[in-house]
Amino acid sequence: MQDFTDALRRLAGERDEAAEYLRVEQLRRRLPQLEVELARPDLWDNAEEAQAIQREFAGASDDVQLFERLDAALEDLITLHELAREEDDESLEPEISAGVESLTEEFDRLELRALFTGDYDEGDAIVELNSGAGGVDAQDWTEMLLRMYQRWVERHDFTLELQEVSEGTEAGLSSATFLLKGRNAYGWFHSEHGVHRLVRISPFDNNARRQTSFASVRVTPFLEDVDKEMNIDDKDLRIDVYRSSGAGGQHVNTTDSAVRITHLPTGTVVAVQNERSQFQNKDKAMALLKSKLLELERRKRLDAIDALSGDGAAVDFGSQDRNYVLQPYQQVKDLRSGMESSNPEAVLDGDLDAFMEAWLRWNRTANAGATAS
Repeated sequence: MQDFTDALRRLAGERDEAAEYLRVEQLRRRLPQLEVELARPDLWDNAEEAQAIQREFAGASDDVQLFERLDAALEDLITLHELAREEDDESLEPEISAGVESLTEEFDRLELRALFTGDYDEGDAIVELNSGAGGVDAQDWTEMLLRMYQRWVERHDFTLELQEVSEGTEAGLSSATFLLKGRNAYGWFHSEHGVHRLVRISPFDNNARRQTSFASVRVTPFLEDVDKEMNIDDKDLRIDVYRSSGAGGQHVNTTDSAVRITHLPTGTVVAVQNERSQFQNKDKAMALLKSKLLELERRKRLDAIDALSGDGAAVDFGSQDRNYVLQPYQQVKDLRSGMESSNPEAVLDGDLDAFMEAWLRWNRTANAGATAS
C-alpha cells in the first residue's frame, strides 16, 4: 500500500494557506452582515450601493463555499487514506492517488487568488487598443488583438462591452475601447497592458514580404464610485458629438450620437458610441473619463506613472512587452514573465491564461523585490 502521508500533509498546508489569503474567517463573519443589508427594504433606493453589496455577497459566498468544498474533500481523502493503511487495502490506492492529483490541481488554481492584491484588482477594467508603427498591418493587428480578447472573454465568466471603435484607413482598426466586467477583471487584464509586436508575412504586401507591426494595450481600473471622489469643471472639457464613421456595425451598433470628451488640462480623451442615445453615451464617457483621471492622479502620487502606464513611450521597435512571431518561426513570448508558446494560433484565438498567470507571478516577484530594495 503506497504511503500518501507527505502528499496529504502538503495539501493540508496549502489548505491552511488558502484560508489565510481568502480571508475565510473574515468572510464567514461578513456574510451575515451582508444578508442583513440585502434584506433592507430601502436597499434599491441607491442602485449603485445595492449592486456593490450584491457583488460583495456573491464573491464572499463563492469563496467560502469553494474553500469548504475543498476542505471537506481533503478531510474525506485523509480519512480514506487512514482506512486503507489500517486495512492494508491496496484497492483504494487508485482512488486516493486520483484524489491527491485532483486536489493538487484545484489548490494550484486557487493559489492565483492570492496574486490579486492590488487596490483595484477585483474590479472592472477599461481596455484601450491603439495601432502603432506598421501602417495598415498595425491596424489589422489591432483588430486581431480585439478578436483575441473577445475569444478569451467567451471562455470565461466576463462581459466585454465595446465603447468605441475607429476603423483603419484601409483595413483593421485604428483604435478600440472596451469595458471588461467581471470579478478580478482588472487583476487578470493588467497582464495585457503594454506594447504587442507582430511579425508575419504581410497580407497587404504584393511581394509577400515579412512585416513587423505594433499595437498598444492600455488597461485602467474602472471605478464605479468615482463620482463621489472627483468633480470636473465643465470649462475643462471639450465635448464633441459626431456620427460613427467607417464600417462600425461589425463591432458596435451604428449611431448618430457618438460622444467624444477631451479633458483639456491633461489631454485625456474618451469616446463612446455604443449606447442608444447621446445622453447615454455622454454619461458612460464621463464615467470612463473620471476613472482614467483618478487613476492618473493615483499613479502620479505614487511617482510611478511612467512605469505603470507607459505614457509617452513609442509604440514601435524596441518598445514591445510581448512578441507574436508567425514567420519565420512560430512563437509567442512575453518579455516580462518569460512565458512562451509555440502555438500562436491558439494564443490569438484567446488561449491567454498561461500568459496571464505567468505575468501575475512575475509581477508579484517584481513588486516584492522593489519593496525589499
